[in-house]
Amino acid sequence: MDPTGAIIPVRSRQQAMDWSLVLISQGIECRIEPETADHGWQLVLPPDDLTRAIQTLRLYRQENKKHIWSQTEPWTGLVFDWRAVLWSLLLAFVFLLVEGKYSYAKAAGLMVSEKASHGEWWRLFTAVMLHADLPHLLSNVTIGSIFLGFAMGSFGPGIALFASFLAGAGGNLADYWIYPDSHRGLGESGMVMGSLGMLTVYSLWRGRGSMTARQAGIRSFVAGCFLLILVGTGQQSDVLAHGAGFVWGAIFGSLLCFFPEKVLQTPLWNRMAEGICLSLVCLTWWLALGHR
Repeated sequence: MDPTGAIIPVRSRQQAMDWSLVLISQGIECRIEPETADHGWQLVLPPDDLTRAIQTLRLYRQENKKHIWSQTEPWTGLVFDWRAVLWSLLLAFVFLLVEGKYSYAKAAGLMVSEKASHGEWWRLFTAVMLHADLPHLLSNVTIGSIFLGFAMGSFGPGIALFASFLAGAGGNLADYWIYPDSHRGLGESGMVMGSLGMLTVYSLWRGRGSMTARQAGIRSFVAGCFLLILVGTGQQSDVLAHGAGFVWGAIFGSLLCFFPEKVLQTPLWNRMAEGICLSLVCLTWWLALGHR
């Protein structure tokens, strides 16, 4: 290699090592020059390869860009997406509205099996966003933010949000099937359990490699099932809706696990999923408030 080759400056020794491996994997020879009094860490490579090296590193940085919303949790390897908190804030805003000036909205959006059987299908969805009182809301948004945040980090923010919301509606649907004339319910709990179901399946799916990975995946799966029992079967809980939400979440998670991670994390697909989910929220509430 020409000792006077082209130079690419880097911030640290770790970045120099990472970038050199990327370039070598693409057949671009380079060497690492350590930090001195004259310059910092840098990569030296043949001048003819400079343009291709810059393009390669640019693609590498785009594919491995760290999002400000995401945080990888130590020991677990799971990614937490803080955008889950935005959904909790939306639920809190809805709670303030229906407990104040727009109190009629709770009756309009409540899950009532008898009314759902007469064509008011939107109650399956609107009830997910309602809560009986402040402790009910706080319980759901605290636990829900954790489960939904990890589901977003695992499956993509928009895709996980939409799938969890559908799982919550699926929990209400189970109540409607079992109690077609007498059930009344509300709350995000089915959606929370849906997020947990997605995470439980994801942990099992990740353990398909070595024996150690399989053991960790099985332990995570068992832990998810225990969390369902611990969180979803308390006093005054709608156990059927919680269990059904968990199952629906597990089904959606199983289907999504067949897609490559790069596909699930594609911004376009997640924006589309977010748009569909929020459109469904707006549509169902528009129908609920217009039908009261």
